Amino acid sequence: MNVRLRHDAIVRTLRRNGTSTIGALSQEVGASRRTILRDIGALRDEGYVIHSDVGRGGGVQLDPQSLHTTAKLLVPEVFALLISVAAMRAAGNLPFADLADLGLAKIERSLSADKVRDLRAMLACLHIGQLSPLQDLSDMGRMDPDLLPAFETAFLARRLLRFRYRDAQGRETQREVEPQAMLVLPPLWYLVGWDPDRHGFRHFRMDRISSPEALAETNFRRRHVPFEDDVCPYNELRKG
Repeated sequence: MNVRLRHDAIVRTLRRNGTSTIGALSQEVGASRRTILRDIGALRDEGYVIHSDVGRGGGVQLDPQSLHTTAKLLVPEVFALLISVAAMRAAGNLPFADLADLGLAKIERSLSADKVRDLRAMLACLHIGQLSPLQDLSDMGRMDPDLLPAFETAFLARRLLRFRYRDAQGRETQREVEPQAMLVLPPLWYLVGWDPDRHGFRHFRMDRISSPEALAETNFRRRHVPFEDDVCPYNELRKG
């Protein structure tokens, strides 16, 4: 678990439980007591008010009022929220859509102008559709948590994205593509990239991508992704 995810887990645990011990937090996030103490110090530096009680039965407690002034969302985090809500709406299983939209609107208004610009650019590359009933989901896995931030960096800065990819037959290769778009066909997510070596678009199931890395800036050109021609890919031989 990286530092950002660990900090979020600590705040979430303290918010839900009220008071927790260093030992309990250590077990919760899978880190040493020394690391947890260092994390709490870093969170305090960010503005979170965390009280400590020493002695038997003591622990750490988060002042709930500090959450309203210190919560900071990154562009990929807001992007992930927007995608998730849009995907649930497309699937027809978002019962509180209006409330979700109101909450997301408040989050967007809190972003700086440069983050709003980046968010709009990422939303412009997004397409959400319906999954073909012919798609095999038996081997569906979890997505690498580093993939969305890597996509953000590579897409906005126009860098090649390098990653390991496992195809439908289990063969693993290293790929380098120009990240052009993202296709969401709930529950599957696809990275749509232009492959310079193959001179064409390729769909990569995001749950089959590992070790994503944005390379040096290449300033590749934005390309029109022909979603209208094939928005529901299901033939695995065409992927990657």
